[in-house]
Amino acid sequence: MTALFAGVTAAGAHGTLLGYVQAGAEAAMVGGVADWFAVTALFRRPLGLPIPHTALIVERKDQFAATLGQFVQENFLNAEVLADRVHATGVVPRLGDWLADTANAGRLAGHGADLVVRLAEAVRDEDVRRVFTAELSRVLDAVDVAPLAGRVLRVILAGDRKDELINGIVSVADRYLADHYAELREQFEAESPRWVPAAVYRVIFDRLHARLRQRLAAMASDPDDETRRQFGEWIAGLPDRLETSPELRERAERIKREVLASAGLPDWSSALWQRAKDALRSQAADPESELRRRLAEALVTGGRRIESDRGLQDGIERVVELGARALADQFRDELAGLVTATIEHWDAAETSSQLELLLARDLQYIRINGTVVGASVGLALHAIALALA
Repeated sequence: MTALFAGVTAAGAHGTLLGYVQAGAEAAMVGGVADWFAVTALFRRPLGLPIPHTALIVERKDQFAATLGQFVQENFLNAEVLADRVHATGVVPRLGDWLADTANAGRLAGHGADLVVRLAEAVRDEDVRRVFTAELSRVLDAVDVAPLAGRVLRVILAGDRKDELINGIVSVADRYLADHYAELREQFEAESPRWVPAAVYRVIFDRLHARLRQRLAAMASDPDDETRRQFGEWIAGLPDRLETSPELRERAERIKREVLASAGLPDWSSALWQRAKDALRSQAADPESELRRRLAEALVTGGRRIESDRGLQDGIERVVELGARALADQFRDELAGLVTATIEHWDAAETSSQLELLLARDLQYIRINGTVVGASVGLALHAIALALA
């Protein structure tokens, strides 16, 4: 338009048509320059000149941040707005419908299992061991061990499991003798007088060890074995003795204190936590694991229940609404402040440059439109001037 205006003016604007061309080109040139200035002034100073009210984004960034933070607070973090959105979107029925789909429930169960593993990995093992040991010590310290053991044993015996219990004890004792043969022999020999040959005590120990295992085998195979019968009578009277005997109670309390004071309790707690983490990893990694399958089934059941129970839907919706209101009332200032502080920390010049690049195509059309509008206005004014002349 500048070239057209310069050419027409240099040639002399003779005639009505050239007059319109000159007027239109002149107004288009002015309109284009004016819009270039206006658009440029939003992002930086035109031609680098310190003209007032230019570089508006750079100069007003902090004010914009405060205004946007207030806008978010009033229009997005408002308790009434959030409550209306909960009602309008029907989030609870849609959640029930989504969960009722087994594929969705399976995926969510997988994500839930992975989240549990990540949370377990994020916790320091030392902290877990310390807390677990402290809580276990606190609980056990408050428990009267002997009466509790008596009640547990009474429940076991009441279920006609005395023979099963005796067989289990006999089996454990026999396995212990078999697995600790060398250790028991060394202890037996260590207690022998020095003047007795070691070979003699080895023969004696071997006979004792074999006889003990034979006696245990007889107890296990013969329900009418006299030793088994006497042991059964002793077992049957043990619950009463555990509940009433001061001697057994004191012995149980002493054993409990020794266990709580032992150095092995923290190690046991740590090993237990490690096994729990390993089990979680294994269960979370296997889509067919018991953990993920049970979790998916629970999600599907919950989804179907939500779908079919209108009262439950209303209850969950009220809970969601109350939660949204509580979050809005509690954190609206902090979240709005986060928006404001984030924008305030942006580099003003870089922010302005990125916005200009983002809007570059639209800004160019604004300049073109300004040129076209200027030309139209110039032609209209020239026509009016000729009509009034």
